[in-house]
Amino acid sequence: MQGKAGADAAAATRGRTTIADGVMEKIAGMAAREVPGVHALGGGFARTIGAVRGMVPGGRAGVTRGVKVEVGEIQTAIDLAAVVEYGVAIADLAAGVRENVIAAVERMTGLEVVEVNIAVNDVHLPDEDETATEGRVQ
Repeated sequence: MQGKAGADAAAATRGRTTIADGVMEKIAGMAAREVPGVHALGGGFARTIGAVRGMVPGGRAGVTRGVKVEVGEIQTAIDLAAVVEYGVAIADLAAGVRENVIAAVERMTGLEVVEVNIAVNDVHLPDEDETATEGRVQ
């Protein structure tokens, strides 16, 4: 260890910051949902549970649905399960989601995002109502 220690060290170097997986999942989930063409996150079962939770008074669908993270000391990896709008170019959408998620996570946490894996589980059709989409189990 070089430099000053204890009371002589810079305030920014005194102590340790940890970021919980749930915090990282919320940041990634919000950033992914901001991209036009992303209809929802989560697989069929997760969306069904979320729809039921949303119907319960006081319950709400989770921002972390469809998001899994592995957080290390200086790096993180993110997995997303997505439902896309019909007609959207999936490769372009995935690139946009990756860019937005990486920018948000790295800016807010300072951790390096080593990968963002995206699994497209469904396509939302224009004539599907929300109830049918949310209730479908795949």
